[in-house]
Amino acid sequence: MCADVSVVQRHKKHSAQLSCVQSCCASNILPVVHDQTLDLDNQFCFSLYRASRAVTRAYRPLLEGIGLTYPQYLAMLVLWHAEGPVGVNDIGTRLHLDSGTLTPLLRRLEDAGFITRAWSNDDERRRIISLTDGGRSLRHQAAGLPERMLALYP
Repeated sequence: MCADVSVVQRHKKHSAQLSCVQSCCASNILPVVHDQTLDLDNQFCFSLYRASRAVTRAYRPLLEGIGLTYPQYLAMLVLWHAEGPVGVNDIGTRLHLDSGTLTPLLRRLEDAGFITRAWSNDDERRRIISLTDGGRSLRHQAAGLPERMLALYP
């Protein structure tokens, strides 16, 4: 019988402690307030992201006609503007792309016959990108794209 009383007393003691902890915690819990400054639609960065995605989507059908994706088009713009061969790092710097993103993009452009990739004669660690005849002629096909894009947004 003494063992039963001891168990009951311990249970009451633990219950009292638990009750005390619960009431202390409950009094210190702050009410949840909805902070509208953290709503996704109130984020400036999200507005820019949505606008960028919309522009990329608008370019897609125009670029499909000349066989390029939007990132490939940007790389080709850098190459068309250059006076000659361009280093991979220079393209990456201009487009704010790392080599992990840029290398497969350039490989696909090479596979399509628009560019060549070669090692630099001056620095064996450096890759040089040059336009092929196909890449240069693609410039003429792309020449009207900026005007066509502007026409979409009168």
